[in-house]
Amino acid sequence: MNIPYTPPPVQPVSPDVCVAPQLDVPDMAWVAQNGFRSVINNRPDFEEGDHQPTSAAIEAQAKTLGLHYAYLPVAPGYQSPEEIARFAELLKELPKPILAFCRSGTRSGKLFRAAMGA
Repeated sequence: MNIPYTPPPVQPVSPDVCVAPQLDVPDMAWVAQNGFRSVINNRPDFEEGDHQPTSAAIEAQAKTLGLHYAYLPVAPGYQSPEEIARFAELLKELPKPILAFCRSGTRSGKLFRAAMGA
């Protein structure tokens, strides 16, 4: 049985940055095909157990497809000033457009707003 691919729901937070819920290894092809140049993973490995894809697995596929990849795991309830500062650095350093993700997209959106001073 061939199950059709469903792309991740992506939400723009600026003209060149979007956020999304958990991405998986197969999603990297969609990310690359849709013009993103960089991915930021804000979700700690094994946050919901061992069924969650690891950052290393996602990164390997992303790099195979020519995407830039950064791993900045942050807790869902609190993002430290250091984490916010690092996210701001990544926004400046990484080629755009950028797709950041976490479990639901919320903490990536919070990081973006905090990094922009909002």
